[in-house]
Amino acid sequence: WNDDYLVAYVQSSHISEEQLREHCQSHLPPHMIPSIFIILDKLPLNPNGKIDRKLLPSPHFSSTHLTNSIELLQPTNDIEISIHHIWCEIFKQNQISTDTNIFTIGGHSLLIMQLFHQYKIEFHLEQKQSSFSISNLFQHPTIIHHAQLIQQSINTIHTLDDYPWSSLHLIQARASFAQERIYLDEQIRFSSNKTTMNNMYVIPLLYRISSMKDDVSITRLHHAFQSVISKHNILRTALYIDDTNGNIIQHFSDTHIILNDDMKSCGLTIINVHNDDRRHMNETITETLNQADLFDLSNGRVIRFHILRHYHQSQDSILYENDDLLTENDHILISIHHAMFDGASVSIFTRDLSLAYQTDDSLSMDVNSLNYIDYSIHEHIMDMTLSREFWQSQLEGYDIECSLSLPVDRQRSSTNHQRSGLASIAEITFDNETCTSFLNYASSHHLTLFQLGVSVFYVFLFKLTHGQTDLCIGSINANRYRSELVNIIGMFVSTLPYRLEIDPNWSFDEVVKYVREKCLSILEHSHYPLQHILGDNQLTQSNIPFLETIFDFISVTKYMEYLCLNDTDLEQVSLEQSVEMSKFDFSLTFDYNPLSDNKRLSCSFVCSHDVFEKSTISKIAQRFQYMFEQLFQTQLNTTTMIDPSESINKLFLILPAEAEERESVVFHRLDNIVNEGPASFAQARIWLDGRIRFDPEKPQVAIYNMPFVYRLQPCHTLSIKQLRHALHLIVNKHPSLHTSLHFDIQKNLLIQRVITHEDKNNNNMFSIIETTYETDEQLHEILHDERRNPHLFDLAQGLVFRCHLVYYKQISLNDLFSDQDLLIFNCHHVLFDFPSMTIFLHDLNQAYTTSHLPNNDNTNLRYLDYAVIEQQMSMIGASMYWLDTLHHCKLDQPLSLPFDRYRLANEHRTGRGTSISFDFGQDLSHDFLTYASSNNISLEHLTFAIYFIFLFKSTNGQTDLCLALNINNNRYRDELKSIIGLFENVIPLRCQLDPHWRFLQLLE
Repeated sequence: WNDDYLVAYVQSSHISEEQLREHCQSHLPPHMIPSIFIILDKLPLNPNGKIDRKLLPSPHFSSTHLTNSIELLQPTNDIEISIHHIWCEIFKQNQISTDTNIFTIGGHSLLIMQLFHQYKIEFHLEQKQSSFSISNLFQHPTIIHHAQLIQQSINTIHTLDDYPWSSLHLIQARASFAQERIYLDEQIRFSSNKTTMNNMYVIPLLYRISSMKDDVSITRLHHAFQSVISKHNILRTALYIDDTNGNIIQHFSDTHIILNDDMKSCGLTIINVHNDDRRHMNETITETLNQADLFDLSNGRVIRFHILRHYHQSQDSILYENDDLLTENDHILISIHHAMFDGASVSIFTRDLSLAYQTDDSLSMDVNSLNYIDYSIHEHIMDMTLSREFWQSQLEGYDIECSLSLPVDRQRSSTNHQRSGLASIAEITFDNETCTSFLNYASSHHLTLFQLGVSVFYVFLFKLTHGQTDLCIGSINANRYRSELVNIIGMFVSTLPYRLEIDPNWSFDEVVKYVREKCLSILEHSHYPLQHILGDNQLTQSNIPFLETIFDFISVTKYMEYLCLNDTDLEQVSLEQSVEMSKFDFSLTFDYNPLSDNKRLSCSFVCSHDVFEKSTISKIAQRFQYMFEQLFQTQLNTTTMIDPSESINKLFLILPAEAEERESVVFHRLDNIVNEGPASFAQARIWLDGRIRFDPEKPQVAIYNMPFVYRLQPCHTLSIKQLRHALHLIVNKHPSLHTSLHFDIQKNLLIQRVITHEDKNNNNMFSIIETTYETDEQLHEILHDERRNPHLFDLAQGLVFRCHLVYYKQISLNDLFSDQDLLIFNCHHVLFDFPSMTIFLHDLNQAYTTSHLPNNDNTNLRYLDYAVIEQQMSMIGASMYWLDTLHHCKLDQPLSLPFDRYRLANEHRTGRGTSISFDFGQDLSHDFLTYASSNNISLEHLTFAIYFIFLFKSTNGQTDLCLALNINNNRYRDELKSIIGLFENVIPLRCQLDPHWRFLQLLE
C-alpha cells in the first residue's frame, strides 16, 4: 500500500468501531477521522509506562475494511483525471480520493504555488483570471475544488498568456536578484570579519556513513561529484561586478576547464580525524568552514567536498589512511556557497549524487532544459507592476525604520552596520505530544505549518515587546513559484517583509486567521525582489530593522535527511552550535522532521552575539517554549493552557519560577553583614526625593516626619522612669531606630549603617525632649513643629527617633505623666512606616509592664538584612509585568488637570499644600456601602473607579489615566511582620478607560 492512513488504537471492552466512528464524525473534521479503528483490551506498555508502539498490532488493509471505513472518490471528468494524475505524480501515490485535503497528505505552500503554474500551463489558463489564484487553491484544497476553479477559468480561445520558460543557451548574464542580495550583503555587512569568519554564506551538508552493505569508493565518489557539477551549471558559476556598468554578473565555466582527474580541482579533500574523538571532528569542521580559500566566487569555485575519515594506529604503527574505501562513521562534508544554492536544492543535489554514484557515469542532460541563468533573465524582464502596487500597500503607513523593542544586551551603532557574524544560540525540542497538538491545530484550521509557526512567532513578539502591535518581520520564501523551477539547483529564496498589525484583544484563533490571509496574499507576489521593495521606499539593504528579525519553517524530507550511495546509507548530521553563524540580529527557525522518532518538531533561536548574550537568548527561548505550551497543551504538560478563542493578552511569558521568585526568597540574618549595607529601594526613593524635588537653598518644610500623639485616659498616670527604660529596650531591639544614611560617592550607592553604643560612646541613641504648654495655641505650635520642623532628625548621625513629653504648665516633679499631658513619638519616615507603629506599641506595652523585652541580637532578622537580600533577589518576573502594564504609558506627561499655575521643568517643590475635606452624609455613605456589597466589590476598588471617572471628566476626556498608589504595608512575608522599618512602595495604577463603558464595565 502506497497510501497513508490514520489508524486509531483504542483500549476498551465495551465499544464498537461503529460507535467510535459516529462519535468522531460528530466532533472532528473529515480529514481527522481515523480510517481504521483497532480495539484492544489493553494497550502495550514499555517499562517506563509509555505506549510501546512496536508491540501495537499491524492494521489489516483489506479492501473490505477500507471500503467500509473510507470512501475513495474517483475522478469524474477529464479535468479531475488530469489533476488526479498530477497529484499522484507529486505524492508518489497510486490513488488519491478526489475529496482529500491536500494538506493532510503533505501539501504545503510551495507545492500550491507549483500546482498553480502547472495548472495554468496544463489547462491553458489566462494569467489574470480572477477566479483562479493561489489564494483560491489554498482555500479549496481538494481535487474536486481545484477542478471546479479550473473549469470556471477555462479560456475557450486557449490564449496562453503565461508562456513556459525554456533555455536561452547563455553562459553569461546579470545575476539574479537573490544572488545580488547575497553578494552585496556579504560584501557590505560582513566585510570586516574576514579574520574570524570568512564564509558567512556557506551552506554545509554533513553526512555520516551509518550502515554499510557495500563499499564506498573515494574515486567513484569523486567522479559522482564531477558528474553533478557537470550537469548543474550553477555549481561552476562565477559572480563578479562588471566594471563598465556596475552590474553583478554570473558566468559559468566550461566543464572541461574547471574539472579534471585531479581531486582538488573539484574541491575534494581528504582529512584524517582522530578515531571517536568528537571534539577533534567539530574543530576540524569549524576550521574547514572558516577557510579563507574555501570559495572563490570570481572564478566559479563555489562548492567543496571534504571526506573526514577516521583513522587509528595499529600495533606496528602503520597508518591506514591511503585506502580508497570509506568505512562506517566516516563523514562527508559538502560546502556550497549560498549564492548558488538554497534549502530546496538539497534534495535535488543528493538525488543526482546518488544516481551518479550508482551508475558511475555522467548524468543525462537536456540541452533545452531551463538553467538557473535562464531563470535570472526571465526574472529581470517580468512585468512586476501589480506586485509593486501590492507591496506598497502592504507597507503603507509603517515606520520601516522602527526597530522592535527586543530585550537586547547591547545596542547596535546607528552608523556602523558591520556584523561580526558570531551567534548566540538556543534550541528547543518539543515532545511528541506537543508536536501532535501543533499538527492537529494546523490541520483542523486548514493551515500550513509555516502559517501556524509564524502566527505563534507574531504573538510571541507582541508579548516580548510588551505590547508592540505593528509588527514587521522578514521571512524566507522558497520562491520556486513555477513548475520549471522545481528541479533546478540554485538560489531562489526571497526575503520578504511580513507585516501584521495586531489587535491586543484578538484571540489566537483570530491571529491565525489574519496571518493565513496575509500569507496567502503574499504568495502571489513573493517573486518581487527585496531590492525593489527597499528601493520603492528609498532604503538600502544595510539599515532595515525588519531584515534583522527573521522567521523560517523547514520541513525535512527523506531526501534532505539521507544520502544513499548504492547500498550504503548516510544520514545527515546536525552541526554543532559552535559552527553556526548569525546573519541576523534575531531569528527563529522551526524544523519539522516527520522521519524522526524523538525530535519531530524543534526550533532554534540563532541571534547575533553583537546584540544578545547567550544567556539572554536562552531565557528568551524558555519564554517561547512556555508560551508555546500554553497554546498547544498535552495531557502530560502541567502548563496552564489558554483557550485559543481567548485574548492573547492572557498568554504569559513570565516563567513559573519567576512568578514565584518573591516566595522563593528566604529572609534571614546575614552573618557577613555586620552593621553596614545598601539602603533598601524604599529608603533610596524617599532619600532621593527629598534632595531632588526640594530646593536645599530655601527654607525647608519637613514632609517625612511621622509624629504619633497620645494622651492618657482620664484618671490614669504613667511612670516616666518606666517609660524611659522601655524606650531604651525598644531602641536596642530594633536597629532601624538608630540607623544612619549616607551616600557613598565612590560606590555611587546610598548606604545605611546601624549606629552602636560604641559609636555614641555609650550615650543615648535617641532623644527624649520635655516641654510645657499652657494654651491651645502653644500646643498647636508644638504639634506643628513636630510635623514640619526639618531639623528634628539627623540621618547622617542615625538620630531618627525621638520622644517628646509635653507637660501641662509644668514638668512633673513626681515622675508621673497625667491625663493632661501629651506623649509624642516621632520617627523619620525613611526608617519607619505606619505598620511599624503597631510593632512599636506592642513592644512598648511589653517592655513597660515587664521591664523586659526578649531580644537575641545575634539571630534576629534586621531591616538591614532585608535591604541587602532585597537588592540581591531576582525581580525579572515583576519587571516584565510592569513593562507589559505600562507599555506606551506616557509616565513623564502630567494629566491635563485645571491648574492655576504650571510647574516648570526645573522648578523645585516647596512642600506646602492645599487641602479640603468634606462629609458625604449618612444617606450617601449608606448607599455607597450597599452598592459595594451588592456588587461584591471592595470599597477600595469602588473608590478607584469613581476617582478614575472624576479624572476622566476633569481632564476633558483623557482616557489613559495613571496615578500613584501607595502600598503602605509591603511586608509580604511572615518574617518581615515583626521588623520596624520602611516597607512602603509606590506603584503606578493605570486605567485605559473606554468612554463608552458602563460603570460596571469599569469596575470589572
